[in-house]
Amino acid sequence: MIIEDDYDAEFRYDREPVGALQGLAADRVVSIGTVSKSPAPALRLGWLLAPPSLAAAVVEYKLLSDRGSPALDQLALARLVESGRYDRHLRRMRAVYAARRAALLAALAEHAPGVRVTGPDAGFHAVAHLDTPGGEAPVIEAARARGVGLHGMSVCRADGSDAPPQLVLGFGNTGERAVRAGIAAVGDLLAPPLTRRRAASGRAARPGR
Repeated sequence: MIIEDDYDAEFRYDREPVGALQGLAADRVVSIGTVSKSPAPALRLGWLLAPPSLAAAVVEYKLLSDRGSPALDQLALARLVESGRYDRHLRRMRAVYAARRAALLAALAEHAPGVRVTGPDAGFHAVAHLDTPGGEAPVIEAARARGVGLHGMSVCRADGSDAPPQLVLGFGNTGERAVRAGIAAVGDLLAPPLTRRRAASGRAARPGR
């Protein structure tokens, strides 16, 4: 059985939608989605599309675990979808998040050239791959001393390992100006060692500038 977590599939930027596995094998895939990332986190509603063989057991477990989800919230969401306003909201927010993402990538290119970034084509996060001695912790501590909060990938791993060292850079709830300012403040901490040495030698060669 495959569990397909499709929680932020509505937000794509440079790529076409990825086909759902559930459509290929409805009897072997459990598809999970939510609206907590689209209208608002406080709207705690989601869905689970289970194979027919599991549907009855899932319904029973859901009933026993929380006695059901709020009916008024579900009705409000249904009205939002039926009216077309949900689609309009998604289009508007996709543009907002795309601008924040562009600000993040531009700031990284300017202040941390050479750092490898993956995962920004969809969703609300990018992953910066560190090539720094000591792993994630020294970078996170140094950034905190400069007033910038960074999150290591280690907290997202089941074993807490920080190898390979990576940072999760979120832009979903951070404005463009704050994104640019934050990366400018810590860019030298993220850049690979060779890039930092080149930048330092360039500054030393131009002391009057």
